[in-house]
Amino acid sequence: MTTLALPAPTRTLTVTEPQITDYRAAARAGLPAARPGQASPVHTFVLAHTVAEQTVAALTAAEPGPVSVVHLGQDIRTLRPVRPGEQVTVGLEVAGIRKEPRGARIALRVRLTGEDGPAPFAELLISALLVGAVLLEPFGDITGAAPAPAPQGTGTPHSAVHELTGDSISSYAHASGDLNPIHLDESAARAAGFDTVIAHGMSVVALAVEEAVDRFAGGDSARVRGLGCRFSAPVAPGTPLEIVLQPDAGARLVRFTCKTPQGAAVKSGWIELAAPADGAPR
Repeated sequence: MTTLALPAPTRTLTVTEPQITDYRAAARAGLPAARPGQASPVHTFVLAHTVAEQTVAALTAAEPGPVSVVHLGQDIRTLRPVRPGEQVTVGLEVAGIRKEPRGARIALRVRLTGEDGPAPFAELLISALLVGAVLLEPFGDITGAAPAPAPQGTGTPHSAVHELTGDSISSYAHASGDLNPIHLDESAARAAGFDTVIAHGMSVVALAVEEAVDRFAGGDSARVRGLGCRFSAPVAPGTPLEIVLQPDAGARLVRFTCKTPQGAAVKSGWIELAAPADGAPR
């Protein structure tokens, strides 16, 4: 059995304005242009992704067979968006591992610190299934995400239908740096068990967040304080994707689901919004 003996990995990088702009544009496929220079709240996951991939690769390096990663859920708590030109340090710890019939379930906790000082401006909990992993020893806690905020009453639901294309999926892949072949190459996608290439799960979440920001936050992504979701099924290009947004009475908590004609793709979604600054659009 493999015991966990990894140093806490870190990565420091400078986030450029073109990176922020390109990612926000890719996240807003089919929506009008966003405010110049303002980052998507999901950009925090983009910064965490490389360290998470490296950690999983190190954990599974001794596995006797191939291991594939299935993203199960994502929680993000953030005080503010990533800033153009900011140097960000990404720190990661493995919060827990649990054996599953198909492999091992893992929880990764990531903290992002920037120019404000040592306290993180964003914290993420990534939940994934490592299909085929048989050597990892259980430990820790895989349920470390804080519960979603409680809604205050119920507002009017809103629905939007999008259709992701091969081009929009490719644009997201390059803007996010996630070039997994299942998103770009049909033969690789079929070898992995899909009928065709599939959209990135976080691209679907990012689009839902952008819809919520436009409808309930006056287009100001800096008002997002947290978001979370669980992934159910992949989304293929050319498939109608319905995003249903259910705000509470004050539009401070927005529940969301994303579904295709085949069923739910993202469920248990929530987005927490801060109150607008004085004089800001609501």
